[in-house]
Amino acid sequence: MRTNLGQSRWALTIISALTFILVPALWPVHGQATTSVFGVIGDYGSNGPSELAVANLVKSWSPEFIVTVGDNNYPDGEAATIDANIGQYYHDYIFPYLGAYGAGATTNKFYPALGNHDWDSATGAQPYLDYFALPGNERYYDFVLGSVHFFILDSDLDEPDGRTSGSVQAAWLQSQMTASTTAWQLVMLHHSPYSSGVDDGSNPDLQWSYSAWGADGVVSGHNHNYERIDVAGVPYFVNGTSGDFTDGFGTPVPGSQVRYSAEHGAMRVEASASQITFQFINVDGVVIDTLDLFASGVETPTPTATVTRTPTITQTPTHTSTATTTLMPTVTSTPTPTRTATPSPTDTASPLPSSTSTLTLITTSTLTPSPSQSSTATRTPTSTPTLTPTPTPRVLYLPLLLRAGPPG
Repeated sequence: MRTNLGQSRWALTIISALTFILVPALWPVHGQATTSVFGVIGDYGSNGPSELAVANLVKSWSPEFIVTVGDNNYPDGEAATIDANIGQYYHDYIFPYLGAYGAGATTNKFYPALGNHDWDSATGAQPYLDYFALPGNERYYDFVLGSVHFFILDSDLDEPDGRTSGSVQAAWLQSQMTASTTAWQLVMLHHSPYSSGVDDGSNPDLQWSYSAWGADGVVSGHNHNYERIDVAGVPYFVNGTSGDFTDGFGTPVPGSQVRYSAEHGAMRVEASASQITFQFINVDGVVIDTLDLFASGVETPTPTATVTRTPTITQTPTHTSTATTTLMPTVTSTPTPTRTATPSPTDTASPLPSSTSTLTLITTSTLTPSPSQSSTATRTPTSTPTLTPTPTPRVLYLPLLLRAGPPG
């Protein structure tokens, strides 16, 4: 027994030494921030099987919080329907929660934007304002979580502070966003500044100078489909398929890269100080689109995505030719080489220290164009940034002498 106890103590001594040597080598380097995951839903508040399917999908990601891009409470934003449309599915993210569907969160993890249907009640947006406890004037506001600064706008015509580029609301956004020092700045609003949607499409009133003010991405809804559009090197997402009916597309707007409306879904976003990854995932769990943004000076890996189902989407590649090329690919289970685009943003405003430096965009997709389609356009990158690899942590190994018993 004495020998076994001695051997155990000797083994513990060795393990302690290894822990002291190896664990520090595995710590994050250069103060690298923790990664956070959040969900983005839009046009969802319809209290039906599609909303339930999307809510289950989003919760399967275990997101730290959820952001919406409006139309939270169909059809008319009434107090009588708001809890069934929102709290029934997302009460465990809302604080304070006073509804009838169980316990709420201990801190607020649900950040909505106003949509046009949320303004349609007899008292305007009052049921929405009564239901949530949000920062600022609650109609438009900002907050920081992790490495992301969020700017939630009210894009409705009824907004007292206006919705055009010369409005009080736009001046507030410019002031707040240009002063931000976080790694990433994201704008969330309901009506789409740019969209190829067949019914509503683009809204010129909302085509503000987001990029010049420091935005790294703009996410909207209103059009009941998913689309990713490149505008001067900044991604604009339309994310309006999280519960209500889905709708199709008209003529693609310039810069439209991915269009999808076959199934309901939501966006999963993962962010750290060095990288942010946007994905659109449908209710079958199929990743329809992935876009990675990397901060300047961070080496960019090139992973290949794998898809197991075959929904049809439309993708229009960005190129510098004057030809118009429209590809109609079909998602397949065979990985294809990743496409890497390195556009240079055209903003002339003073850059922010942590977010408006040159970004390297990597679009990962498993889209295989139909053999019958062809394109003569060639893509020419506008610049080739110099990449600085992130140092790889080193693990030190020391020779150890294992003995059958304790020393001596």
